[in-house]
Amino acid sequence: MSLAAPPLALYVHMPWCVKKCPYCDFNSHGLRGAPPPYAEYADLLLADLDADLADFGAAARGRDIVSVFFGGGTPSLFAPDHIARFLDGARARLPFAGDCEITLETNPGTVEHGRFDGYLAAGVNRLSFGIQSFDDDKLRRLGRIHSAGEAEAAVKSAQDAGYANINLDLMYALPTQDLDGALADVERAIALAPTHVSHYQLTLEPNTAFAANPPPLPDDDHAWAMQEACEARLAAAGYGQYEISAYAQAGRRCAHNLNYWQFGDYLGIGAGAHGKLSDAAAGQVRRRWKTRHPRAYMEAVGGAARIGGDGAVDADELPFEYMLNALRLIDGVPLADFAARTGLPPERIAAPLAAARRRGWLVDDPHWLRTTALGQRFLNDVISGFLD
Repeated sequence: MSLAAPPLALYVHMPWCVKKCPYCDFNSHGLRGAPPPYAEYADLLLADLDADLADFGAAARGRDIVSVFFGGGTPSLFAPDHIARFLDGARARLPFAGDCEITLETNPGTVEHGRFDGYLAAGVNRLSFGIQSFDDDKLRRLGRIHSAGEAEAAVKSAQDAGYANINLDLMYALPTQDLDGALADVERAIALAPTHVSHYQLTLEPNTAFAANPPPLPDDDHAWAMQEACEARLAAAGYGQYEISAYAQAGRRCAHNLNYWQFGDYLGIGAGAHGKLSDAAAGQVRRRWKTRHPRAYMEAVGGAARIGGDGAVDADELPFEYMLNALRLIDGVPLADFAARTGLPPERIAAPLAAARRRGWLVDDPHWLRTTALGQRFLNDVISGFLD
């Protein structure tokens, strides 16, 4: 089977935040002492991009960028002119699709109205707010630096600046949270009329403060009840679920995350950023990730030392990697996409597909990969069946 080149996106990691949250396992670094070298870092991102394009050659050059995502950390710590300088430089190196979605993650405690105007002028056309909760007690327990009132004010300020495409991140199953509290957070979010809501369960990740000292969390049954009730409320308000933790108004699904879940390609730029690239000529899917610590990354100045790891994905691992993404989508994907995105024949997954269908975890359709409602609930079990 031949490997097709899927859509190409760009992920840009901004590693600093005001304070590390106790549940966070991302590559983020709290502010200490002197301010980080934001301008220098923004310029070095272009050196990183240049080096990746040189390394990847024809596999990356000339392909339209369908989406850009500034993640972190807290990208809104960077001034609009830093974001504009990077985007202008990236456009000079790679063609951007006419409808390219450009998202910037923002913390409600780090922005003011003038910055929203600036981000919009820089080309950022979508904002993602890390709200997590509209309950001040829960925000304190989560270590967030903003209040519920500040969160609402920040979203309204962005809307006043002209933003019409906004995501709100919410968590549920928070410390001491009950069903009414989870639903109250969803109601406050709906009242702000975002175009998209990311709604996911708080989990205790290794090497976090919460993992070392777990807070009192709702049990699995209560967490499941919260998920079902919040899903129903979001649906009633016009937010259709299209992925395990993603809900959107019609026409407002996140293009960048959809590309991940459909096993698309993405260049990962910045400290700790991960990328994936399909090299049709070489017949391989390649993953590369950058060194995590900002100082070490910057000292590399686009050189080889910026790379934390690089290599082709083993063919035996591709079915699992593909399903880990594609089966998160509520609508699923065409079975033909498996061969196009992995270069493997469908026969490679025939046995685990048949087993999952017998268990009632996958819809019995020879042309489509989609979980049933039961499969969504036991998604980890479904996906693990595709491990070699």
